[in-house]
Amino acid sequence: MSPASLIPADVGLNAAIAICAIAFVSGTARGFSGFGSALIFMPLASSIAGPRLVAALLLIIDFVAAAPLLPNAWKQADRKATAVMVVGALVGVPVGTYFLSRLEPVTTRWIISAFVFALLMLLISGWRYRGKDHAAISVGIGGLSGFCSGLAQTGGPPIVGYWLGRPLASTIARANILLFFGASDFFSVVSYALTGLITADAIKFSFVVGPVYGIGVWFGASLFGRASESMFRAICYALIAAAVVIGLPALDGVLRGR
Repeated sequence: MSPASLIPADVGLNAAIAICAIAFVSGTARGFSGFGSALIFMPLASSIAGPRLVAALLLIIDFVAAAPLLPNAWKQADRKATAVMVVGALVGVPVGTYFLSRLEPVTTRWIISAFVFALLMLLISGWRYRGKDHAAISVGIGGLSGFCSGLAQTGGPPIVGYWLGRPLASTIARANILLFFGASDFFSVVSYALTGLITADAIKFSFVVGPVYGIGVWFGASLFGRASESMFRAICYALIAAAVVIGLPALDGVLRGR
């Protein structure tokens, strides 16, 4: 099977190359700083191909990449606290998926751009939840993250902002985050499959984009320790901001000739 046969017919070779380049950049950001992949990938890739295809594509890639990390996360996580948050995702993911499957692509792109901009502001602010533990707050944050994941696979910032602000060992906080997203991704896979968003095109295309994304993650991880983390985070923030602007539907006529 040739690589060309793995590219969806409505995407085309040039668009596929562009999406692979975006995947490499977003993977590099993820590998170095641990965040930012979806916030870079979704606005840009959804301006080239349909939001439904690229959301399913990113879900497949991330689901496969994160799977090997789950057994260790299960051992280290505070499973009870994580389970409370997962309840919110159980509701939020299907709602986000419903909107992704029903809204017009251009409308979805506007929402993705608005969400990514809001999440970027959250990241830049350095927000951390430092209040008391309340089940309702945990469920609410899990629901918000699940909604963002279902709509655009961008559920990271609320969860990271919450768990990193808790008085926990960093290993437990990281394990909680990984375990939550393992459950959230599973809910997304089920929701996307039931609504027909995981298509043969998305699965085949993941064999093209996935390895490039993986190389980006490896490259980003190899840079860790060699460059200033504060500088690289600033670069990630700039890339996310650029992705929001470049991905705006209002600029289609200028940047994409349509």
